[in-house]
Amino acid sequence: MSAIPFLDLGAQDAAIGDEVRAAIAEVLASRQFILGPHVERFERAMADYCGVRHAIGVASGTDALVLALGAAGAGPGTSVVTSPFSFFASASSILRTGARVVFADVDPDTLNLAPAAVEAAVAGAGGTVRGLVPVHLFGRLAPMAELGAFARRHGLFVVEDAAQAVGARDGGTAAGAFGLAGCLSFYPSKNLGALGDGGMVLTSDDAVAARVRQERHQGQTAPYEHASLGLCSRLDALQAAALGAKLRHLDAWNRARRRVAGWYDESFRAHRLTGAPVVTPVPAGEAHVFHQYVVRVPDRDRLRAALTDAGIGTQVYYRRPLHRQPALEALGYREGAFPESERAAREVLALPIYAELRREQVETVVEAIARFYA
Repeated sequence: MSAIPFLDLGAQDAAIGDEVRAAIAEVLASRQFILGPHVERFERAMADYCGVRHAIGVASGTDALVLALGAAGAGPGTSVVTSPFSFFASASSILRTGARVVFADVDPDTLNLAPAAVEAAVAGAGGTVRGLVPVHLFGRLAPMAELGAFARRHGLFVVEDAAQAVGARDGGTAAGAFGLAGCLSFYPSKNLGALGDGGMVLTSDDAVAARVRQERHQGQTAPYEHASLGLCSRLDALQAAALGAKLRHLDAWNRARRRVAGWYDESFRAHRLTGAPVVTPVPAGEAHVFHQYVVRVPDRDRLRAALTDAGIGTQVYYRRPLHRQPALEALGYREGAFPESERAAREVLALPIYAELRREQVETVVEAIARFYA
């Protein structure tokens, strides 16, 4: 049996690598590597794709969150609510603005923020809660209708952490376009991945866009004039060119990921594993782009070891919830504060998924899981 990698970027390169190399060659010929026309062209394309007025390229998804939150009004003396079951940057970015993090637990079915938990977190936070950072975890849109309505009632901004959900849509609205701003990551493993780090802030608010553009470029308002400290956080032209070449394939890749997820669902049902012992993702149509296909299983670590022995790659996202991270101990949360997030951390396992994955490979993965639980 041949190995099945968790992610195979080589398969993507085999399919569209020539397009990417041609785009990079244009940048090399132009010798314009920082900002400039290649970045501006990609920003316009992403703004059109996501249905927003502005798309501002920055150096990483983490920087996108920091810059968007700062432009939205997060800072000392304020609090921002987010999920404890996410990548570290969802919380660390809030802290980097000087604001306080308030966590709310997740829904056990979707692993996204639970609206009732958000309402309770805001009510019990004390002080000035200024905003929400919903995370579209694993490519599934958070419940934006409910969270948006709650935010409007309480005068809160919404900055979406859409790092894992580029291309997800609900009712014609794209991930990153529901709130005041949305943040993307172009880390190489993402559905739209760069050749290194990269990120983007999406917004239709002119003032937010202007602030982010200023802050990403060390606060410059004119050559060598700095109105604020800012960051050095610019999406470089080589990354923008590569991403622009890939963007035209993104919808097809996302459709393929949904197809692969459907194969997993069918195979788990055929092996009578669905529900117990394997809890599979709840279907969501175009509102899920399956950045990851994550199941919940008992004996997660033993199963993962068995799959590794069978040559099947897996990952655990996330083994430790954010409120239990050593760097965030000062927030004062204890074990048991967010039971759904803590239970998920014990059970989740991400299986191989990418657009080029073949049906027989999916069957091989599920058969190995079936043998483990036989």
